[in-house]
Amino acid sequence: MLEPTSAAARRLALPHLRRAVVPVVHGSEAPAAIALALALAPEVVLQGLVRVRPDEALSGGAQRARETRRILRGLVDAAGGRARARARVRVSVSPWLDLQQVIQNENADGLVLEWPTHVHALAVEVDEILAAPACDTLIIRGPLPPLGQRVIVPVRGGPHAELAVRVALRLRPAQLTVLHLTPTSGATADAPFLGLQRVLRRLPEVELRTEATEDAAQTILEASAGFDAVVLGTSARPQDQRPTLGRVARRLLDESPIGVIAVRTRHPLPASPADEAAGVRAISILVDKWFAENTYQADEFSDLGRLVALKRDQGVTISLALPALNEEETVGRVIRTLRNALQRRVPLIDEIVLIDSNSTDRTRQIARRLGIPVYVHQELLPELGARSGKGEALWKSLLVTRGDLVIWIDTDIVNIHPRFVYGVLGPLLNDRRVQFVKGFYRRPLRVGDRMQAGGGGRVTELTARPLLNLFYPELSGVIQPLSGEYGGRRAALEQLPFFSGYGVETGLLIEVFERFGLPAIAQVDLLERIHHNQLLDALSKMSFAIIQAIIAKLERRYERAFLEDVNKSMKIIRYTDGEYFLDVDEIIERERPPMVSLPEYRAAFADLIRP
Repeated sequence: MLEPTSAAARRLALPHLRRAVVPVVHGSEAPAAIALALALAPEVVLQGLVRVRPDEALSGGAQRARETRRILRGLVDAAGGRARARARVRVSVSPWLDLQQVIQNENADGLVLEWPTHVHALAVEVDEILAAPACDTLIIRGPLPPLGQRVIVPVRGGPHAELAVRVALRLRPAQLTVLHLTPTSGATADAPFLGLQRVLRRLPEVELRTEATEDAAQTILEASAGFDAVVLGTSARPQDQRPTLGRVARRLLDESPIGVIAVRTRHPLPASPADEAAGVRAISILVDKWFAENTYQADEFSDLGRLVALKRDQGVTISLALPALNEEETVGRVIRTLRNALQRRVPLIDEIVLIDSNSTDRTRQIARRLGIPVYVHQELLPELGARSGKGEALWKSLLVTRGDLVIWIDTDIVNIHPRFVYGVLGPLLNDRRVQFVKGFYRRPLRVGDRMQAGGGGRVTELTARPLLNLFYPELSGVIQPLSGEYGGRRAALEQLPFFSGYGVETGLLIEVFERFGLPAIAQVDLLERIHHNQLLDALSKMSFAIIQAIIAKLERRYERAFLEDVNKSMKIIRYTDGEYFLDVDEIIERERPPMVSLPEYRAAFADLIRP
């Protein structure tokens, strides 16, 4: 039987399936349904049911209710705390109606039933169960195969097919084959499949096959020879405006010699095939899979001795670059905290440098007094001209650091902790495929004397994430694309252009995705970050720059210009002494070329750059 993973892993793998309900009907054991629910959902609710005949008094079910409670206690104990039983066993002439009420009360996302046991025990037609599902419905004819199984997913397209692929991926099969069934008549029936196909081609563990047939059930029975389980969607064609299990799924459930899981999503069917072809929901399979596999917590890497061992085994060096502009209040504590924990106590960080943006306070003096090399980025590569902006500092930090891994940490963090560094480093040392790691965290917002939990990150939620969802949906799972705590492998970073201003984080994220693919990006939960929040005017300028950065990437993609320079002057509305007036700021996001393209860099790093 499949051994379920941790609750956190299950939640990430199927983020929409948080709570699954499994009925435990007296006299009808359903071990496969319970096993499937435990494998898919972080919370499993067992509802005891006793069915009495219409001519029988409800009180006649008391003894069976006691027996069902005993069975439930055993099932909960066997689940090792991963399932709970509802306190009241329901005794009813119509247990299906009671179960519907339980699904609603529990706000369940999934209902798992065993075929044909539950259908008979609930005294209801399967098409009635599927008629108006309040949650995703999964029907299993088990038993559930063990880990390392071979799974086939026959599809024609549509939301039920997408759910089938999600479930199959969650079973972690050794071999996963998606069989796309098309008609032999030559009719165009592929539109519902196009969005799903776009995603499947990006999943290397999926083998995609196509077969033309007019008898889908027979084709699936023959094609599934040598597999351990079939996962398929129920009928996507309502009959008389009423959803049905469908002829194909019913035949598979009745005749297949291997395990079968038939699924039906609670989401309504799209109004037209063209809606499905857009891949609106299909792309989320790819994003959900990335989120499950590439999202970490800083605590996973708190064993610094292990990180040092990984660093030594891989033969890499690590640089920490601290961008700064007038951070005299916090820069000293940031340097002392990180240096003491990650250089002096353990040899994790090889060098720390401050890359300053020409501060006018004591930021540079404080860093120098602490023995940290300080560089003013406007003074580096003077032949290229001086630019202001954080992106310029990050780009030039590649010139003055030597590490194979480069980590950037903002110097305005009030609650600085070593996890801001080792959390970002962890995925890079843990998985050599990862090229770029973004931190994310809760960002409390100070309003007067009060702190609002989670109130920060306004530009992230109002500008960056909506635009990424719109134009780069594969990046929609990145929680905080604008976070200032991130890093990557020098071999990747030196190949990327950098925006000089606020657009640098967005630009780097898109560049890494387009050059190396989504699996090359990871993100890590750094818990909470407290810093000095900016005024609304500054946030408006930041948004203006980020929008420019995304449009610039789209211009390159579509090989046409959308903006003229005149559009990059921002008119800011001011109000003073009872009068409104316009103030104009020129906010133009310009890109620097990949650092590796500069002769100065190539000369300085000739021993590190690959020919």
